[in-house]
Amino acid sequence: MMLPTKLFLGFGILLLGGFSFERPFYSKNYTDLSTQTTVNSKDQTPGKEIYADFCMQCHGANGKGDAKNFPPLDGSDWLITKRNQSIAAVKYGQSGEITVNKIKYNSSMPAMGLSDEEVADVMNYVMTSWSNKQSKVVTQKEVTAIKK
Repeated sequence: MMLPTKLFLGFGILLLGGFSFERPFYSKNYTDLSTQTTVNSKDQTPGKEIYADFCMQCHGANGKGDAKNFPPLDGSDWLITKRNQSIAAVKYGQSGEITVNKIKYNSSMPAMGLSDEEVADVMNYVMTSWSNKQSKVVTQKEVTAIKK
């Protein structure tokens, strides 16, 4: 009999613990997330997080690849001269031979299942990281236009 009472009281305290009794519906207690227009820090860009989650395992933290199976992204001529193919590779995966910085690679990269916005974010991160200095931003609209 004592255990159900303790559980009931514990649940009640847990439930009520999330409520503020001092002006709980006061608008300054809430943040309107839709008004944020800038990223607070360069390190918080979504592209960097996506790269760490999906790309770093093969292309490395420094974007250098392994010069055998996985091509470099840092200083990659393929990213510059094959922009649409680069976007398609991130969006749909890549298989077959490609030449990056005069070295042939013939491994395959699976589709990561990223949204068009995530593809644009990671492409922009890669194209502006390390020694890459692309100034033309990859837009979500541009990614959406790329068909398989």
